[in-house]
Amino acid sequence: MSHFKYHLFFCLNQRENGKDCCAQHNAQGLFEHAKIRCKELGLSGEGKVRVNKAGCLDRCAHGPVMVVYPEGIWYTAIDQSDIDEIIDTHFVKGQVVDRLRID
Repeated sequence: MSHFKYHLFFCLNQRENGKDCCAQHNAQGLFEHAKIRCKELGLSGEGKVRVNKAGCLDRCAHGPVMVVYPEGIWYTAIDQSDIDEIIDTHFVKGQVVDRLRID
């Protein structure tokens, strides 16, 4: 068994050349919200959910982006309600949020 049931990686990349990147779309704020929300719901810790920063995940056109392992499900989110939906549906209920999924 893995140390964590789910591992959520958030792209927080800031491109130096000014090109579109996740950092320009409030990725840091969404990341912080996800960490707080998981803690509030008791989902953080061993055997549960780990929310991590990541460098460039090379999916900037969909930004901000995140990926959930072990499934390798890619998501985009616009605001905190999207993050809440990912947490409540994917992490709590074990179901993919199709409307936020990117291929």
